[in-house]
Amino acid sequence: MVLLSKIEAFILGIIQGLTEFIPISSTGHLYIGRHLFGLDEAGLFLDTMLHIGTLLAVIVVYKNELLQIIKKPFGKLSMLLIVGTIPAVIIGIAFNDLFESISKTGVTIGWEFIFTGFILWMADSVKKGAKQMHDLSYGDAIFIGSFQAAAIFPAVSRSGLTIAAGLFRKLDRETAAYFSFLLSIPVIAGGIVMKFGDMVNGHIEAVSLGSLLIATLSSALFGYFAVVWMINFLKKKSLKVFAVYVWILGLTVVLLQVTGVF
Repeated sequence: MVLLSKIEAFILGIIQGLTEFIPISSTGHLYIGRHLFGLDEAGLFLDTMLHIGTLLAVIVVYKNELLQIIKKPFGKLSMLLIVGTIPAVIIGIAFNDLFESISKTGVTIGWEFIFTGFILWMADSVKKGAKQMHDLSYGDAIFIGSFQAAAIFPAVSRSGLTIAAGLFRKLDRETAAYFSFLLSIPVIAGGIVMKFGDMVNGHIEAVSLGSLLIATLSSALFGYFAVVWMINFLKKKSLKVFAVYVWILGLTVVLLQVTGVF
């Protein structure tokens, strides 16, 4: 049994909920959070429940779009999501073992934070686009999906790279965030399914039911607010503040790893 207190569970839920959609990497922050709490063994089951929380959050935000997809399963929106998800599926299946080993050691997360910062800074510096959801092409979807596939590294922000990719394709800022979060639904859901498969095979850590429930609800609540806040934030604000943040965090992690503290 992994000793995860209710306060720790609540904090980890906050971390997951906020950083899944704010472009600073949820997996990277969870790795740091678990390490600071001495919970390095509280891995697969806890992570799965935290991701279920954020999946619930984004489903609530996009309930109307999901109903539209159910009504028109072969409509353009459905096809855009399918096309945008294909690169992540291919990369995830082909290199799953490699990324799992990298994620467990955390040896590269400092550099991954720094890489995320450079992508965010460059995307925020490009000339603003005006394309909206009805303007999205399948080429846009595959381009954004390819960036999403690169975010399979633990501290490379999925939302950061997909928002950046949208800006590179001249989407307006609100639409870039909107499509980024919509595109997260099949990827998060697929990741949960894969994790459940691993748990069925016996790779599971026992965590108290109460702590898991708190972590999941906290992740869902703060994930919901993060999605709504981030879409509104990007209408007028800059991504560069997040770039600076992950640069500082990444450099700190690298220095702590080099000195053997972390």
